Amino acid sequence: MSASPLNSSLNVRTPLVKDFLLFLKRGNVIDLAVGVMIGGAFGKIVSSFVGDILTPPIGLLVDEVNFSALKFRLGGPGSSATINYGAFLQTALDFLLIALVLFAVVALANRLRGRDTGAVTLTTDQALLTEIRDQLRAGVAPGRTVK
Repeated sequence: MSASPLNSSLNVRTPLVKDFLLFLKRGNVIDLAVGVMIGGAFGKIVSSFVGDILTPPIGLLVDEVNFSALKFRLGGPGSSATINYGAFLQTALDFLLIALVLFAVVALANRLRGRDTGAVTLTTDQALLTEIRDQLRAGVAPGRTVK
């Protein structure tokens, strides 16, 4: 077995580097890059949907309270040190809304694809193998009927 030009030129000795080079050779890096790019673009769409479409009606329901402006001052009224618990509440609310939207999108995609999360339909071969397995477990030779 000959060493690849990439391995010989780098004088690879550590298993970590060898595994990384194997990872690069398999093409997974391209798949990963495409997934990251699509995920980033989809993340912008979902964030815009949550920030521009879902959040304004929720703001009306809670009397337009700006959560991000809520803070607790440390050291009195003149102190600049604050605990911005409102920003945390806004981020947590955004996370919950984004999770809800992603759940809805995945559920819709599964429904459109026809993926049923219920019972699995077996092929003919799988059904026959399941029947043979069940007969073997029951102590009956396959092909014989139980009376």
